[in-house]
Amino acid sequence: MNSDINVLVLYYSRHGATRQLAELIAEGVESVPGVTARLRTVPAISAVSEATESDIPASGPPYVENKDLQECAGLALGSPTRFGNMASAMKYFLDNTTSEWLSGSLVGKPACVFTSTGSMHGGQESTLLSMMIPLMHHGMVIVGLPYSHPELMNTQTGGTPYGVTHFAKADGSAPISADEKKLAIAQGKRLAEMARKLSA
Repeated sequence: MNSDINVLVLYYSRHGATRQLAELIAEGVESVPGVTARLRTVPAISAVSEATESDIPASGPPYVENKDLQECAGLALGSPTRFGNMASAMKYFLDNTTSEWLSGSLVGKPACVFTSTGSMHGGQESTLLSMMIPLMHHGMVIVGLPYSHPELMNTQTGGTPYGVTHFAKADGSAPISADEKKLAIAQGKRLAEMARKLSA
């Protein structure tokens, strides 16, 4: 019988940078004994009402279902920045989690947030804060990144105490830096450790 708890790593990624952060966070989650990462994404949405996404993504992890929220012991939520806010695809999914709010299925579970931007000052921190708000309404416990991680003081690209970030450049060409990578893994590990403690 498998007694592992799972941490949901849920993200939306348009050009791949946020997906890379999600994979690194999942690596950090799985570095903690007894905790597994469940990678999920959300479908894109369109201003064209006739446009629809396939039920199964062409590549990568499957689309999230509400049961993934119910079954997780913790949540890492990631989105690229859209004018200093989370992407509409992620907001659309969160707007449809009323049943979880009514049942309280997320109350007391730990959560963290992460993002990527095309410019250095493209709203990384405000995007992270925008993602925290619905999680707090769900009663989740927000887990940040403490300055005990020296990379927060040294990074020249991304990383905040609110959650790991990545500066991808406007064309998405910038690779994840060594500091960003360490912070993403550390954030996943910290979230998993908290999830394990709160699940005990």
